[in-house]
Amino acid sequence: MIDAAIFQNKFHLISLGCPRNLVDSEVMIGLLLKAGYECTVNLGEADFIVINTCSFLNASRLEGNDTIRTVFDSKKKSAKVIVAGCMVQQGKEELKKSFPEIHYFIGSGDVDQILQAFQAGSSGQAVSSAKSFLEWGEIPRTLSTPRHYAYLKIAEGCRKRCSYCIIPAIKGPLRSKSIEQVMKEFENLLDRGVFEVILIAQDLGDFGKDRGQKGELAALLREMMKVPRKFWLRLLYLYPDEIDDELIQVMKSDSRICPYLDMPIQHINDELLQSMRRKTSRAQIVEIIRKLRKEIPDISIRTSLIVGFPGESEEQFQELVEFVKKEKLDQIGIFKFSPEKEAVASHLENQISEEEKQRRLEILAKAQQKVVKKKNRDLIGRRVLAIIDGNHPESNLLLTARHSGQCPDIDGQIIINDAPKKVVQGQLYTIELTDVAGYDLIGRILGNK
Repeated sequence: MIDAAIFQNKFHLISLGCPRNLVDSEVMIGLLLKAGYECTVNLGEADFIVINTCSFLNASRLEGNDTIRTVFDSKKKSAKVIVAGCMVQQGKEELKKSFPEIHYFIGSGDVDQILQAFQAGSSGQAVSSAKSFLEWGEIPRTLSTPRHYAYLKIAEGCRKRCSYCIIPAIKGPLRSKSIEQVMKEFENLLDRGVFEVILIAQDLGDFGKDRGQKGELAALLREMMKVPRKFWLRLLYLYPDEIDDELIQVMKSDSRICPYLDMPIQHINDELLQSMRRKTSRAQIVEIIRKLRKEIPDISIRTSLIVGFPGESEEQFQELVEFVKKEKLDQIGIFKFSPEKEAVASHLENQISEEEKQRRLEILAKAQQKVVKKKNRDLIGRRVLAIIDGNHPESNLLLTARHSGQCPDIDGQIIINDAPKKVVQGQLYTIELTDVAGYDLIGRILGNK
């Protein structure tokens, strides 16, 4: 009888960056499990450690380097380190210099070559010209999220050319799946017990435009609504210039589409929007927000904003602060401008110091905190339908849940301190909101839906 312990078959995978990267990581896990490898949460016992990296911002690359360094310090001596993703695609040679002991490199478009990396007797690489990977139904994918929600990537790459962004350079041009393929994966996720499906792409609104098709996102949503099943469908990353009346009407036509949009606007000053090469003006952004709120009264709008863009004056910054105070968006991610060398904006005049960027970030964050505090306090006493995510990470005596206006991982949650003995993860419950804890709400379960 052969002792299985002599085989090096345990792997540990670390996924950095956005949910699109996470989907790629799940594909690698699926391929490895299908081939007979065993996943372990213990880095120290792994025979192979895979790090799927992000290269969107300098901070992302610093995180990647720190993670690789930590892995080399913590792994067992015989373990092999495999680095995949955008940092490989953008800076493989720098990684080789910094970490010559890396066993294998896998490009961001080549994650399906992970078995080749594991089975290679010597160091090597699988880095093609493909800059992004679109998984298809035939390729195994093992979900790493809790069983009741999952991400569904419908496109990769980007057709926009924002002056601060290097996504087109990292991920390449827009490539969309067909509606038929998305539907196949959507129904497969539902069959696997997923209740909340989160659509992701760099910009969902561009779905199908690489094929010369317009209105493809609305058409896709209509097809999804034909499925006679119970589910939540959530839309992430939908730019304001892509939100039209047709899409709004589809969203409001079915309660299974969460009244939620992640709509990156980046700024509100017209001069800066033009310098950012954005396609919408302040007036158009305000009009879209107000139309969404009129047509879908319970909608939650999340956005991302940049402070310290080159040339941003104090007056322009204050315009952004006043916008945040007046429009009262539900969630905001605030980022300091990062001068990426491949981005046009990094070469603009009047670059702003890191100290000033930090000052502006803190001012804007405080303004948004006041908005969130007021909005959350207004919810006290309200009853909402929410999905149970599981135990609170800090205490088994508490549960966490989310209503349809809260996206996992990035938004606040509901902390439940009063619940029946038997509560099922992934099911919907009616919850009464009783208090506020920072960005989170506190509630008690009244009953099952």
